[in-house]
Amino acid sequence: MSSQHTPRLGQVQLTHRRDAMRMREPFRISGYLFTAMPAVIATLSDGTHAGRGEAAGVYYLQDDPDHMEREIERCRTAIEEAIESGIDRAGLRDLLPPGGARNAVDCAMWELESLRAGVPVWKLAGAPPPRPLVTTFTLGADDPAELLRRLSGFPAPRAIKLKLEGDLAADSERVRTIRKARPDAWLAVDANQGFGADDLDALVTMLADQKVSLLEQPIRRGDEAILDGWKSPIPLAADESIQDMEELDRHHGRFDVVNIKLDKCGGLTEALMMAEHAGRLGLKVMVGNMAGSSLSAAPAFVLGQMCDIVDLDGPWFLADDPLASDLYNEGAIMVPAALWGAA
Repeated sequence: MSSQHTPRLGQVQLTHRRDAMRMREPFRISGYLFTAMPAVIATLSDGTHAGRGEAAGVYYLQDDPDHMEREIERCRTAIEEAIESGIDRAGLRDLLPPGGARNAVDCAMWELESLRAGVPVWKLAGAPPPRPLVTTFTLGADDPAELLRRLSGFPAPRAIKLKLEGDLAADSERVRTIRKARPDAWLAVDANQGFGADDLDALVTMLADQKVSLLEQPIRRGDEAILDGWKSPIPLAADESIQDMEELDRHHGRFDVVNIKLDKCGGLTEALMMAEHAGRLGLKVMVGNMAGSSLSAAPAFVLGQMCDIVDLDGPWFLADDPLASDLYNEGAIMVPAALWGAA
């Protein structure tokens, strides 16, 4: 579905379209195999400037392109009228719930404001001047030979994230394979909800032995109480367990790090709020992505300037993003300000 209508003179027009976002190669995590991560791209135009926002949604919450576009259409008139009447980005939180639809529109609002004002988004956001950020590069839950093949294709990674599948023996072999290949690299693992309470002690013992620096989302969303009173020798990061501000308040005591993704929380506006609040709560902050193109990485890169851990490798895995290869050098990502918003 795409949306077009004829605006009156001076009217802000909200349109949206889909992009297939095909991956270079299939990508495997616990319970899923991805060949693409379809996205919705929203555009807000006033006839002179056009702001864009890209969202992949949250696949495990059924927040797919159909759902995102229905949400945008449901609120289209209210969004257009609100922007014309001077609504700020915080007001968008009253029109759309957290998720991909709000992310797409929120990011379009940021770029439109940046272009109208002639001020870079990072300045509007109160972020430091952009600098290259060391990013993780992610390996899927593949067999060891395939992991080594894919690892050899990354652009000199200094930080690696390895997906686990929930099979302790197979996952242990994966971790040992990557640690042996890259004893110098910062290494994290992402279980994508793949483990139960009975496996946690053995899992973290193995990870600590292999000098893994972060364990992301070992348990299922909704099972966070499993972690009450349990101590891990390595930091735990929440991904699926913490979507937005409300869940940050609910679950922060069970984790050491929160992985903020714009698709989960509903855009850069809430992401910045979450990062500030997480700091007050004593958590470290990680910025992640749901794959996505260079356009999706641009607002997350602004947030990344204020984060402890950066996981913005999404564009690298896409087949059809002509800008992606230019973003990465020596294991770091640098998104030029002019790619999204005013330079």
